[in-house]
Amino acid sequence: MSEKIRKFSVGKVEMGRGAPLFFIAGPCVIESEAHAMKMAERLAAKASELRVLLIFKASYDKANRSSASSFRGPGIKEGLRILSAIKKKFGLAILTDIHESSQAAPAAEVCDVIQIPAFLCRQTDLLIAAGKTGRAVNIKKGQFVSPWEMRNAVEKIASTGNEKIIVTERGASFGYQNLVVDMRSFPILRGLGYPVVFDATHSVQLPGAEGKASGGRPEFIEPLARAAVAAGVDGVFMEVHDNPAKALSDGANALALEKFAPLAQRLMKIAAMVREWEQE
Repeated sequence: MSEKIRKFSVGKVEMGRGAPLFFIAGPCVIESEAHAMKMAERLAAKASELRVLLIFKASYDKANRSSASSFRGPGIKEGLRILSAIKKKFGLAILTDIHESSQAAPAAEVCDVIQIPAFLCRQTDLLIAAGKTGRAVNIKKGQFVSPWEMRNAVEKIASTGNEKIIVTERGASFGYQNLVVDMRSFPILRGLGYPVVFDATHSVQLPGAEGKASGGRPEFIEPLARAAVAAGVDGVFMEVHDNPAKALSDGANALALEKFAPLAQRLMKIAAMVREWEQE
């Protein structure tokens, strides 16, 4: 199966056919320049120590918060300035999400990966604008979308001539305020021919469960991540925070920073075995 996956690089991160497992990690939102810098520094240090391929992620705006009173971030201008500073200081590839077509070009000036939020994965103009930047595009599979339907989203981006596409599974709606992960999704999505990522933290989210915010079950991050890596995903996405209880967004389903390194080590061991099997 691995021979069918397109291979390309994002900064120093190689992904696709035969490439090692990579990680997308960072806080949900830029809470402040100091906090984002601290998180990037600590994640970069851990990645270097473990020889882990890392893309740093953080949002400049969370436009889909449960409540209008929830913290959204510093906005695109200030947020991209902070992400640019992180990229220059630590040499990390950077990912952030966009919500409107007009945000694609300015985000692409700084970021190596443009992310399409799950709720917007069918927005044609947004997908095409992201594709036209020439940057890698990570499409989050909507909670309401089957893995088979993601072919349409992928084709919209590929129609621009951009084949640096990543598809991310982040769980499917299961009744109200609950998500489940269908492990069949991973081979189906990989069948599209592009690298597939598992979002291990949003998949344990309980959407809107706290009334004005989402809840979460972070104790399931590791078992689901282990299962996804065993199923052959190319990368793992995790929102990581040094103090999830005080995070300004998605703290209820975030991975605590101190757990990142040991979890990454265990996942890398599983990934190495899977890649050996795929070569047989």
